Amino acid sequence: MGLEVSRRPRARLDLIEIWTYVADDNEAAADRLLRRIDSALDMLADTPLAGRARPELRPEIRSFPIGNYVVFYVVQPAALDVVRVLSRYRDITREDLDAGS
Repeated sequence: MGLEVSRRPRARLDLIEIWTYVADDNEAAADRLLRRIDSALDMLADTPLAGRARPELRPEIRSFPIGNYVVFYVVQPAALDVVRVLSRYRDITREDLDAGS
C-alpha cells in the first residue's frame, strides 16, 4: 500500500491553472492531462523514490516529469506531499518552491 497523496494549496492552484490553459484549446485534452498527472502521483505514492532528488532547489525536494510538466514533491513518513506542478520549460528556482509552502 502506497503513501497518501496530499497536494499543497499552491499545487492545487497549479493544477487548476494547467487545466484552464489546456482547456482553452481542448477540454478533453485538459481532462486527459489531469488524469495522467493523477496516475503519475499514484505511481509515485507507491514508489516515491522514483523521482529525482533536487538538492539544488531544497534538500528534501524530488521531481518527476509528466509530459510538459514537472511535479515537485516531498516524501513524508505517511504522505507524498505535492509542493508544485510547473511547466518543464520554466527555469525553476528555490523561490518557486517556497511559494508552495
